[in-house]
Amino acid sequence: MTRISRPLVLALALAAGLAQTPGAAVAQSYPAPVYAAPVPGQGGFSAFMQTLAARARAQGVRDATIRAVVDTLTYDPDVVRHDRSQPGGPAGSSPPFAPYRRQHVDAGRIAKGRAIYAASGSLISGIETRYGVPGPIILAIWGHETNYGSYTGSYDLPRSIASLAYEGRRRELFSQEFIALLKMIDRGVPRSKLVGSWAGAFGNPQFLPSVYLRVAQDADGDGYADIWSSRADTLSSIANYFRDAGWRRGEPWGLGVTVPAGFDRTSITTRLVSPRCPQVFLRHSRWRTIAEWRAAGLIPTRGIWPDPRTQATLIEPDGPGSPAWLLTGNYRVILDYNCSNFYALSVGLLADEISR
Repeated sequence: MTRISRPLVLALALAAGLAQTPGAAVAQSYPAPVYAAPVPGQGGFSAFMQTLAARARAQGVRDATIRAVVDTLTYDPDVVRHDRSQPGGPAGSSPPFAPYRRQHVDAGRIAKGRAIYAASGSLISGIETRYGVPGPIILAIWGHETNYGSYTGSYDLPRSIASLAYEGRRRELFSQEFIALLKMIDRGVPRSKLVGSWAGAFGNPQFLPSVYLRVAQDADGDGYADIWSSRADTLSSIANYFRDAGWRRGEPWGLGVTVPAGFDRTSITTRLVSPRCPQVFLRHSRWRTIAEWRAAGLIPTRGIWPDPRTQATLIEPDGPGSPAWLLTGNYRVILDYNCSNFYALSVGLLADEISR
């Protein structure tokens, strides 16, 4: 596949609104894109699909696979309406974190996550050993994305992705995803499995096709990575995604802290501007070691300090005097899955609750 940025993967997955979800509460606002409107009518769509068929054929997809999919598709205006009506807000604005946290780190998700954790001990232990990613983090992703598989979408993926490519706003991205989907079918993924969100994400972890091709795992050895029905494949695939994104074995995602009164926040303001999701990263402080944060008077709200050499940034999502967290490099890996502070914080907090 052409390797797309991971934040786009999850931004598109959550755009489905499927899990209500990751980052929806803190969507960033960007200038309205300029794109070519699709040619009205099925004729224009059919002609466009032939260009995608030629590209897929050139990349080695069998003609029988291409014909079986492309010849059956029609343009779906409902998908395009969803895409064009995505919410936005003023740049830099954000609602309070507490309501989002209550919705996503709720009693139901905690209880179900703990039950799965207890029932899948040997499976999760093996995954932790192989990939180095804690089971509670993996389960928290699954819980956030689809509430442990409760809702994974019902749109026909080839039709949705083809319609989004034809629309033109993100034509090249979705053209590549459509070809990746054809490759999945060509490699044995049953056509019947290919339903998901209107934005093209599918399965328990809500992957896009290119991500599936890159990281999905056939952990149970049945011939293909079944992230729809197999718990082993689902959890291993999420773990492989995190390992691929740089998860550091043995390092926590972060910890809650109390910031002392009179703390000088001007001294820790970051001067870095991230090339991706800049509004997300600007809410983090400069990097400091845990030893430096301790010396500054911060106190853990629960548990103990990690290794004093660990680098961490401070976030106070609702401002000074509100709950605060120190965030390690592994928090950045959660952001890699979905570039939203609310999402990543809630994943970490849900994981902590599952592990208790």
